[in-house]
Amino acid sequence: MRPFTTHTGLVVPLPRADVDTDQIIASEWLKRVSRTGYGEGLFAQWREDPAFVLNDPAYAGGSILVAGASFGMGSSREHAVWALDDWGFRVVIAPSFADIFRGNAVKNGLLPVVLPPAAVAALQEAGPVEATVDLRERRVRCAPAGVDEAFDVDDFTRARLLEGLDDVGLTLRHADAVDAYEAARPDWLPRVT
Repeated sequence: MRPFTTHTGLVVPLPRADVDTDQIIASEWLKRVSRTGYGEGLFAQWREDPAFVLNDPAYAGGSILVAGASFGMGSSREHAVWALDDWGFRVVIAPSFADIFRGNAVKNGLLPVVLPPAAVAALQEAGPVEATVDLRERRVRCAPAGVDEAFDVDDFTRARLLEGLDDVGLTLRHADAVDAYEAARPDWLPRVT
């Protein structure tokens, strides 16, 4: 997983509340056996509309999605996070997130940032602008939108994102202890090889 410290990128407004994981990536896209290629299916149904924001050349290369409340609700599919990441998003800002989506995002290096509704609206209405999300300082800054807001993130989540540690990486930090435990187990017990 890539470490996340500070990210500056183009803001992509998605002023829709209650966006669920089926809308983020529909079930027909879930047949892949790898974590790549899901960006093609990101918001596939909505992208059929030429006026949809991801079809607008002004937002090409956008990496900060600014959505409405309750983003990522619905099923627990991790594929929704993979699709956002594969498209190029590093951050999703919203007034609130579904708990499972938030957990999946953090475990895959996508930073979910909760900001007050007024700050979210200001970012969405500012037009094509860049914002900076600083995980070290826990702040979002976008001068053209008049946004300079702190955000909450617990210390454990912040540390794992700063270091780029997914669940496997967190476990491997204790590889010596795991090896010592396995070496001390009686021979008749199952072993990890």
